[in-house]
Amino acid sequence: MGKLAGYKISNIEESFTNSVDVTSYPVEKGLPITDGVKRQPKTFSISGHILAKTHSDAMKIYNALEKKQNSGTIVTYVGRTTAKNVIITSMNPSFNSSIANGMDISINLQEIRIAKSPYVKKKTTKKQSGKKSKSNKKKSKKVYHKVKRGDTYWGLSRKYGTPISTLRKWNKYPDRRIPLNVKLRVK
Repeated sequence: MGKLAGYKISNIEESFTNSVDVTSYPVEKGLPITDGVKRQPKTFSISGHILAKTHSDAMKIYNALEKKQNSGTIVTYVGRTTAKNVIITSMNPSFNSSIANGMDISINLQEIRIAKSPYVKKKTTKKQSGKKSKSNKKKSKKVYHKVKRGDTYWGLSRKYGTPISTLRKWNKYPDRRIPLNVKLRVK
């Protein structure tokens, strides 16, 4: 019993091929031989039965597998052997009177080797729409605020999340004598 893409297949036989292409040209002594060897994808062959309660249920399973084959969907096969990252390259069903609720089937699979890219996507930060965040993360850039009538250290502390004592230390103005139109450091 095996499973291909989640569908049960009663197995009779499984086999796989693992091969390489080797150059037919002479290799110079001292050079690596691996330059003349090219690995081929593994291929798997499964022969068995698709069985269900009724023949139409077995056809639904076959049609689902055919849809995966035609769309090139990567599937996994687990049976006596395991085949990950494979696609279905061919399916050959055969119908006979000895199997009333299913069919004989031969399926060929081919491994798809998925390469890892050296490309690393740069992380981007989301811009906030009008609101300042009150996070505890320290930013390396200084932030300044132009003083308007009614601004106080307490109000700026609430707006920018900076402690009042830090605002006093950075700006050197007394609490009741902050001049208008000057720039105060707030972060």
